[in-house]
Amino acid sequence: MKVQSPNECRVSGVECRVSDAERNHVSRFRFHASRITYHGTRNTEHAFPSTLDPRPFSLAFTLIEILIAIGILGMVLAAIFSSWTAILRASKVGLDAAAAVQRSRIVMRTIEDSLLCAQSFGLNQRYYGFVAKNGSDGSLSFVARLPESFPRSRKFGDLRLRRVTFSVEPGPESSHQLVLRQNPLLMDWDKDETEHPLVLAKYVSDFQIEFWDNRAGDWVDEWKQTNQLPKLVKFSLKLGDNPHASRQALQEMVRIVQLPATAVAPGWQLPMGVPGRPVPGTAPQPGVNPITGLPGQGQPPGSIPTPIPIRPR
Repeated sequence: MKVQSPNECRVSGVECRVSDAERNHVSRFRFHASRITYHGTRNTEHAFPSTLDPRPFSLAFTLIEILIAIGILGMVLAAIFSSWTAILRASKVGLDAAAAVQRSRIVMRTIEDSLLCAQSFGLNQRYYGFVAKNGSDGSLSFVARLPESFPRSRKFGDLRLRRVTFSVEPGPESSHQLVLRQNPLLMDWDKDETEHPLVLAKYVSDFQIEFWDNRAGDWVDEWKQTNQLPKLVKFSLKLGDNPHASRQALQEMVRIVQLPATAVAPGWQLPMGVPGRPVPGTAPQPGVNPITGLPGQGQPPGSIPTPIPIRPR
């Protein structure tokens, strides 16, 4: 039996000899073919994994997981937005309440300061009338010598003696507002001051004024003695936060002011120091004529001496 050498082969029953170069070429071809076969098999396994493969199918999110995450994110954003809205609403309510309280303080302080500066002179009473009216359209008007710190004082310059008028007038949104008008004494009303008064308070429900009556010993809501200044004045103001505020939501403020001045008597407005006449308020000296003021000329016997007013102390 003949043993076939490594360099010999049999193809279709025909013996042939294979050289070393040809053998190496065939070996390389077989090696490359085996690699191609291996990679093809591995790609096929990745594309169609078997059920026995322990590795997971995929590392991506499913549509249900994405929808759940979006839903949770929406709920968190809704909670944050609702909390932020509640904070803004509470802050606005607090700021509005603080502003309303501050405006009410300014209104009461303005009325009180003007009453403390009220003046009246009996000889020119037609210019110094003290007029008051109660009700939903109440008003208060008088003359006062106002300081520089009073509202709109720079508009009138050195004209300190002015008539001030507080009145309740219709405002926006079917509400009422308390306005202030000022006018220098002995001057006509300014057109701008008449048409555009200073608004002191909005949403006014009621403005009441009462005066102390010494004869009755009680408060009265009507002041008939317009040529005099009252001793005590009590005024109340009801304000709301909005034009539709209920009676429980109204803020009522009350002040009692004691006027430090009284109406000046007409006798004290007459010119003093006229030659030939004594100074009003002083008693006549002995031996001096009270009419002419000359010494040694008294009144005729039996005549009634002329009374001289004595200045009260």
